[in-house]
Amino acid sequence: MTNSKHAPAPAADAQRAGRKEWTALVVLMLPLLLVSMDVSVLYFAIPSISADLDPSGTQQLWIFDIYGFVLAGLLMTMGAIGDRIGRRRLLLVGATAFGTASLAAAYAPSAELLIAARALLGIGGATLMPSTMALVRTMFRDAGQRAKAIGIWSAVMAGGVALGSVLSGVLVEHFWWGSVFLVNLPAMVLLLVLALALIPESRSAERSRFDLLSVPLSMAAVLPLVYGLKETASAGMHLEYGVWLAVGGLFTVLFVHRQRTVAAPLVDPALFRGRGFGPAVALNLMAAFGMMGSALFTTQYLQSVLGKGPLEAALWSLLPSVLVGFAAPTATVLVARGANRRHVVAGGFVVAAGGFGLLAATGTDSLWTALAGAGVLAAGIVTVMSQLTDLALGAAPVDRAGSASSLLETGQEFGGALGMAVLGAVGSAVYRHGMPDGAPDAARETLGGAIATAHALPERAGDALATAARTAFTDGMHMAALVGTVLLLAAAAVALTALRDTSSPDGPVPDSPADSGTSEPALTAAAER
Repeated sequence: MTNSKHAPAPAADAQRAGRKEWTALVVLMLPLLLVSMDVSVLYFAIPSISADLDPSGTQQLWIFDIYGFVLAGLLMTMGAIGDRIGRRRLLLVGATAFGTASLAAAYAPSAELLIAARALLGIGGATLMPSTMALVRTMFRDAGQRAKAIGIWSAVMAGGVALGSVLSGVLVEHFWWGSVFLVNLPAMVLLLVLALALIPESRSAERSRFDLLSVPLSMAAVLPLVYGLKETASAGMHLEYGVWLAVGGLFTVLFVHRQRTVAAPLVDPALFRGRGFGPAVALNLMAAFGMMGSALFTTQYLQSVLGKGPLEAALWSLLPSVLVGFAAPTATVLVARGANRRHVVAGGFVVAAGGFGLLAATGTDSLWTALAGAGVLAAGIVTVMSQLTDLALGAAPVDRAGSASSLLETGQEFGGALGMAVLGAVGSAVYRHGMPDGAPDAARETLGGAIATAHALPERAGDALATAARTAFTDGMHMAALVGTVLLLAAAAVALTALRDTSSPDGPVPDSPADSGTSEPALTAAAER
């Protein structure tokens, strides 16, 4: 006779994912990896693209930036659409769009058509990212299993950005520049074939109408803010970028007001009443701030200070990813074994602050210190992001999984842009102050400009200018790292306070009746068992 004390509860057993769900998670990692790689996949392809398509300076910038802008602007819209029409359906639509855009980009005959293809890639990416995270939420109802799945999701997302630049360098070295886009096609075809068999459909049970006016309002809020922040990071603060930020802020207020007053909001304000959801989104933004703010310096440090070639620098930058691969799973194990989540999140911020501390101790010839700092920082940030993502998705109703995912990812876009703008401004101010008074204007603006100017000068004068510029840049990185350290330690303190009422995942979390809605019989049957 079976001892009932040790027999699993039927509801708990029904919520646990099996082999099919874990296999489906592997399938979901395909689009996630490719979408994150496309952020950096043009790093080494742009010289070949410039030679073939002869884009203007402005066109070259848009070839780089249009993908990220469209992606950021549509995340909230696509998350809400997925909740209404079905997350798997949106995933398949996104995979089709992403594959089609990849083919168009690979064979684009002009810069204008390449920009258009990259914009379509951004639309596809905006459908894929919230869909993958939302499907993880719906497939893994057991809190412990969901935490493990989100840990894998976070590691793949972080690793894809680093892998993208290396993959582009390898492909461009052996093939033509279009190959960096064609590599997406086999993965998208595989996703379309396997998703139908392995990934269950899920959508909100509530058939609310879609508020069309919220779509342009959300884009008018997100795009000017992201654009203004990114341009400020690269060119410094100017009146034009301040106007963009002000416009974005105005439309943000209008968007929030409409979400609070309209009958069927694009983003339900009730999400923020979930325990820990609001703090998780805000702290996740701070984590992205630290990650992207540091990357702005480490990539330049490897190439312009240490003199590494682009591909060599990209290969070295993969080394810190080793720590990233262990960070999220380790955090998940700690929480599963009883560690308080807020302590793990705060500890992750402290570890990341320690990474900034190592960057603050980096000299002009300190490869291993820089790599160690980047690795420690990334490990701490991924620890934070994996736990906050799990917390936010666990606090959100399953019916709103797409919207919750899109809010997290939109916050990450803002955080990354803000990190580059703030820490970039700090570093640039110190750099300009540290340059010799008689240095040419181009050399005083950026390290890249100084190195280019130095190459055109006589050997002794050029070496002196390059040495001064590398020292000034490293000093700027030190100050930015100290600012980053203070901000991440402050985020750790906020986490200890704001996450005090959140619990650690220690078993299945039952969904409310409204949360179990889905169009698929398999899911509804599992919820009813």
